[in-house]
Amino acid sequence: MLVKNALHKDDWVITHDPLTLDLRDRQLHVDLGAEKLIAAQKDNQQIAVEIKSFVAPSNVSEFHMALGQFLNYRLILRLKQPQRILYLAVPLDIYEDFFSEELPQLSLKEYQIKVLVFDPELEVITQWIN
Repeated sequence: MLVKNALHKDDWVITHDPLTLDLRDRQLHVDLGAEKLIAAQKDNQQIAVEIKSFVAPSNVSEFHMALGQFLNYRLILRLKQPQRILYLAVPLDIYEDFFSEELPQLSLKEYQIKVLVFDPELEVITQWIN
């Protein structure tokens, strides 16, 4: 909800909540409480947003899961909805703390992960990292 509100404030229209991605033999559907994949549109831009809250005890484990899901979603999006750009949404405090460490920075660069940083208190997008 926080990311959806932040996107609304940035004039995005939520088009799919959750966004379901279908493959021939398996349906990929993500809706794990606060962690999900949504889609939005603004002008001629279409995005998908993988929302991660990083509330588990280990940020590294959460990052591994987020990265794996991100790569899978991006692969399927390229097949099914190539016009849609995928972003990983992370809270501002996690981005400023954990994501400033070497492993996340190297991973973001190596895998060309686009990040949407949001402030969960103000429910606003603070940064788009492309």
